[in-house]
Amino acid sequence: MHSGDAMTLDFNFFLFAVPAVIFAGMSKGGFGSAAAFAATPFLALILEPGQAVGLMLPLLMVMDVTAIRVFWRKWDWKVARTLIVGALPGIALGGLLYGIASPDVFRFLIGIVAVGFVAYQGAKARGWIPQPKNRIGTAGGLFWGMATGFTSFISHAGGPPAAVYLLSQKMDKTTYQATSVLVFWAVNLLKFIPYFIVGIFSADTFKADLTLVPAAIAGVLIGAWLHHKMSDKLFFALAYIFLTITGLKLIFDALT
Repeated sequence: MHSGDAMTLDFNFFLFAVPAVIFAGMSKGGFGSAAAFAATPFLALILEPGQAVGLMLPLLMVMDVTAIRVFWRKWDWKVARTLIVGALPGIALGGLLYGIASPDVFRFLIGIVAVGFVAYQGAKARGWIPQPKNRIGTAGGLFWGMATGFTSFISHAGGPPAAVYLLSQKMDKTTYQATSVLVFWAVNLLKFIPYFIVGIFSADTFKADLTLVPAAIAGVLIGAWLHHKMSDKLFFALAYIFLTITGLKLIFDALT
């Protein structure tokens, strides 16, 4: 998974990278971040997986800073703190296992959880499952935080496990989005030094990042604009659709 070959910044690279980065920015800016990870597998079609992961982190950090300004202090700090604290051991575990364990095992498990969660929510909405009286508690939040930190480290795929906890908290769409933004701002910041230590970054990835910063910022602003144009009902319908696509993509990646 480590970056090997030199990265060529040619037409083919930008043909894949610009839409991927704008899409990730839109997810960060307006759609709960769950779909932002899809940029990494998309880039892995033209780059080595290690290069794709290394390329995306600084861009995700630029998106986080842009989105934090848009959603400043609209988050639920207690919910965010639970996920961030839980993410710490997950990131440490990701650092230890990087390059040893196959990411596919974890992609598969998280994909199953994401799709299973959407199926569970759908069954609950149809009255097939009795409505639970309680939200997922702090212990559950710490568990999902750990899953978020770990999967985020391996392939920036922390969106689905974070969404499982966030969607159970029954927030309005803006609180949900702001809390998601805050969580990933912290998680991505915490990943930076371990990424540096295990050699995920290179001069090539940083050079490519500089050319893609405008696409990252534009994506967030488009996503934030769409966020305010949309009803809560449509927003959460899209969040579940993104979560399903994300889960299926993870399962597909793991099995192929």
